[in-house]
Amino acid sequence: MAGWSEKVLDIDLSTQTYQTYPLDMEMARLFVGGRGLGARLLWDMVGPEVDALSPENVLIFTNGPLTGTGYQTSNRFSVTTKSPLTGTVLDANSGGFWGMQFKKAGYDVMIVRGKAEKPVWIEIKNAEITFHDASELWGMRVFALTAKLGQNNNKRNVLCIGPAGENLSRMASIMNDRERALARGGPGAVMGSKNLKAIVVEGKERPVINDPERFKFMLYETRKLLAASPLTSQALPEFGTVVLMNIMNNIGALATCNHQQTQFEGADAISGEELSEKYLVKNSACWACPIGCTRISKTEKGEGEGPEFESTWAFGAQCGIADLPAIIEANTLCNDLGLDTITAGSTIACAMELSEKGYMDSDLRFGRADQLAPTLEAMAYREDIGSDLTDGSLRLATKYGHPELSMSAKGMEMPAYDPRGMQGQGLLYATSNRGGCHMRGNMVGPEVLGLPKMIDRFQVQGKSSFVILHQNVSAAIDSLVICKFTNMGVADEYFARVLSSVTGIQYDTGELTRVGERVWNLERLYNLREGFTRKDDTLPSRLLTEAPTEGPSKGWVVQLEPMLKEYYRGRGWDENGIPRPQKLEELNLADLLVRI
Repeated sequence: MAGWSEKVLDIDLSTQTYQTYPLDMEMARLFVGGRGLGARLLWDMVGPEVDALSPENVLIFTNGPLTGTGYQTSNRFSVTTKSPLTGTVLDANSGGFWGMQFKKAGYDVMIVRGKAEKPVWIEIKNAEITFHDASELWGMRVFALTAKLGQNNNKRNVLCIGPAGENLSRMASIMNDRERALARGGPGAVMGSKNLKAIVVEGKERPVINDPERFKFMLYETRKLLAASPLTSQALPEFGTVVLMNIMNNIGALATCNHQQTQFEGADAISGEELSEKYLVKNSACWACPIGCTRISKTEKGEGEGPEFESTWAFGAQCGIADLPAIIEANTLCNDLGLDTITAGSTIACAMELSEKGYMDSDLRFGRADQLAPTLEAMAYREDIGSDLTDGSLRLATKYGHPELSMSAKGMEMPAYDPRGMQGQGLLYATSNRGGCHMRGNMVGPEVLGLPKMIDRFQVQGKSSFVILHQNVSAAIDSLVICKFTNMGVADEYFARVLSSVTGIQYDTGELTRVGERVWNLERLYNLREGFTRKDDTLPSRLLTEAPTEGPSKGWVVQLEPMLKEYYRGRGWDENGIPRPQKLEELNLADLLVRI
């Protein structure tokens, strides 16, 4: 069938063997690819009896039917696993070139299971799969390793872990194409637990497109829409994602000093404008991306990709630091060590507050830029203070008797958008299936940017319907898999039409959104089976009870409870947040119904 390669590569590291078999195409029709297909496969493979860092956990790499076709941003791929940070279902996706190369190798899915007796790396050249001894590579950092294994964006692409993954840091990322990351939730620790250092892929197959003429027309239309959008044609190319720094600060929704404030007086000094003026070398882009939001930055200590808005915020406003060179260098160091920047920065901020309040004995203090690099090094190697920080802020704060100082939801650190200034964002964080995450239906579009239309960011009643829609659309886009920035200039209907042109299966906008709803409910079932309940759909008490005393969000806390009740009703779930049988029947999920 066009769009899908219809092939699964299943690797067992314990025996260093592999097999290939056909993809279940009915499953592919219902879940498409990427995040959706990964979640459906994980449901069958990893239950509540499996520890995330045991050999029984799996890594499921998936692309989508658009991957590698040349459609705008059709470069992305996903990894799905049980998260060692949160214990929830986890998927993380990334751009760059690796996903395109994996699709060209002829696979829709790669399952990695078991544990190698000693470190290995895997080489995939179309139908040829080779296991290599990685003993001499173990301990290498990401940049040196990718160079040694022959990283070449258009021919040979390297996916790997750094020291953080080897040392089973629960915030370890999987890096691809040198500085791209499958970052959140600790997938790098799962890869490290399997003694798997890297996966190198070379492919030459071209994806089959069912209706090439219709596809070319959709490509033309999408390119035109992206060029007409000020955000995708001007703001993101000129300033990158860090363009949001001053925007969020000005409305009083920029989390500052471990969410103690909602504005940062040093925001100008770490803004996208400042980055472009003083440290930008050039723009860059993922494969088949006309937006080009990637920044190549340079300081006296080196040159690297980024930092993105969330990374700049995590080491900047969240830590009370206005030193942009130090932030750039911290971001580059995380990429080289294989650490998730959001969790790393927010955990350091948590430690800063614990230390300032006398709960923890350390030199970490808000504003101490000089502490960033040595602390990150210690975290990656589980040395000294790093041994306390490397498993995330919730475990850190709990150890020192103050779990309420972890700014996380379901154990995952929340990003830059303080929900006291964005009520919908608060509901999003609380209900996100992988924990505190903005990429599961980010409300910054409607609540801040007016995309597709502006809604009152302090509105409570009726807000859940917007959140549900954005979550469903987000899950659908993650299953295609394409970049969410494309959706800022292109309406959902175009994605349904291009999917139809590629696969020959007629998806309309409603059906594509229904795919997203199906994925969301499946992930919810997975977490319920893991023991999560209604009580886990919450936020740190600070956000629910401590209102900012100044700024545009003055006096506001997150009004979570009324939004949550409304959300459950809108989802077709019962008052405990459990999907009703009728809803599961509607979504072709009735066979997965479990008693909670």
